[in-house]
Amino acid sequence: MALMAAIGALPGERLSDYLVLGELALDGTITAVAGVLPAAIGANAMGRGLICPAATGPEAAWASRELDILAPRSLIAIANHFKGTQMLTRPEPALMREPPLLADLADIRGQEVAKRALEIAAAGGHNLLMVGPPGAGKSMLASRLPSILPPLTPRELLEVSMVTSIGGELSGGKLTDRRPFRAPHHSASMAALVGGGLRVKPGEVSLAHHGVLFLDELPEFQPQVLDSLRQPLETGEAVIARANHRVSYPARFQMIAAMNPCRCGMAGEPGHVCARGARCVSDYQGRLSGPFLDRIDLRIEVPAVTAADLIAPGRGETSAVVGARVAAARALQAERYEALSLRDVGSNARCPTNLMEEIAAPDASGRALLAEAAHSLKLSARGYHRVLKVARTIADLDAAARVGRMHLAEALSYRAVGERLQAAA
Repeated sequence: MALMAAIGALPGERLSDYLVLGELALDGTITAVAGVLPAAIGANAMGRGLICPAATGPEAAWASRELDILAPRSLIAIANHFKGTQMLTRPEPALMREPPLLADLADIRGQEVAKRALEIAAAGGHNLLMVGPPGAGKSMLASRLPSILPPLTPRELLEVSMVTSIGGELSGGKLTDRRPFRAPHHSASMAALVGGGLRVKPGEVSLAHHGVLFLDELPEFQPQVLDSLRQPLETGEAVIARANHRVSYPARFQMIAAMNPCRCGMAGEPGHVCARGARCVSDYQGRLSGPFLDRIDLRIEVPAVTAADLIAPGRGETSAVVGARVAAARALQAERYEALSLRDVGSNARCPTNLMEEIAAPDASGRALLAEAAHSLKLSARGYHRVLKVARTIADLDAAARVGRMHLAEALSYRAVGERLQAAA
């Protein structure tokens, strides 16, 4: 377009009012590129219009209603527009009207403890680890988490869409208010998970921003790859440093992980004896480092489903019923942190530790239980505060103003599995 303006085919004085973004094909068509939404927001902040490919026009239209957007399909179309022989209309913002139906929590038979842990994780944005034999339903439970999570707020929707746009995964320029659910294979590299590559694209942790990152077969991931998640889990951002530049992407995700108790998968099951003995368990679980496990709030065992569970009549609670309780707990948290002027804190899991000691201060009996458990379970400072956060979420589900002994007792019960895993690590 600059060359066409130089030879007089396009009015250069009018082009100076636009930011131009796109790729030109050999036949003259303009093909889609990644990152149009943040570019449109940048153009609007500069007081300029935007010229972008037609495929990404609906995406750019979300930046502002006042933004002047031209979304031509070809170079000829933009030339005709400036000549006045063909007028380009402003694209309209696009939204996915009919997203695919989510799997329902009522489909799962039994596993009441796991369902309860999943509800707590959803209500407070907590990380969850499920340990159990193959076929116990760990992946089914994880896949149903999106069905009980509240939809994205407008601010979260914009943040998620910008990251997705930069990653080149915004299908047809259409936005959705459904929270991301990313499930990378255990062969994923560090760059694929955290981000990187030639153009430093966002990784899975950033594409799961304000959503869920599901890691199935957790010990099968490379230990170095898992340890690279420690910083995003703690800070909520993925920082990628290279020799000539440094890029930071948001990564406030909720991690849900699943694993077998040992390599053969049946350790602890009645009537089963591992051929390698105790080493089968210790070697497999030892692939997870203690500092990584310390960042997981809830750790539960998911036993095999019995025949009685499968043939029992009726269904459990639906996702709509559980989701209503989760939404009510999230509303309490949003109101609490809004009153404290913490607009970036949307859930208990993201609450600063010094503040959590105030809003989750237990009563006298709760303090005694917590002191005893901290000694017996050898809780680290991080583990201590994560127990408080989980207890606060349980109290929010009960609509309780103060954290009580029973809330702390339930929160502590979700640490026992993790302590055995950390001993192996």
